[in-house]
Amino acid sequence: MQIRRVPFDHPDAVKLNDEVQAEYHERYGDGGDATTLAPADFEPPRGIFLIAYDESDRPVATGGWRSQDKNPEGNEDGDAELKRMYVVPDMRGRGLARRILTALEEDARAAGRIRMVLETGDKQPEAIALYTATGYEPCAKFGYYRFYEDSRCFAKAL
Repeated sequence: MQIRRVPFDHPDAVKLNDEVQAEYHERYGDGGDATTLAPADFEPPRGIFLIAYDESDRPVATGGWRSQDKNPEGNEDGDAELKRMYVVPDMRGRGLARRILTALEEDARAAGRIRMVLETGDKQPEAIALYTATGYEPCAKFGYYRFYEDSRCFAKAL
């Protein structure tokens, strides 16, 4: 398994982003995650986007972080927001999400970010289990979905 830094608009990132959006649609019955994201959000030193590739060079998992500072949507100065964590179904349960999460946390810490935050939904119990098992705790809601009842926000000091 190899984890590589790629641009958010890299073809493999676009492919996996389409897959995660389809999964969101399946779980929540809407058009996917409506949070506005731009490739520039994931350009170092203000963020990164990672893809894990298997032995055959197939993209199988993603995740990124982007800088956030105090804003009207509820972020605080020094936040790094976790985005687009995803593992293709046939590769789940192998620790890929945890490896990507660790790499993202290390990179955000090195970039001077002080807290990793994320928003997920109550229909993603696997994600919630991963985050709570790795030290994330519920926090005040933030971001696009902060007023949605099924939204769950978590944070971890870096």
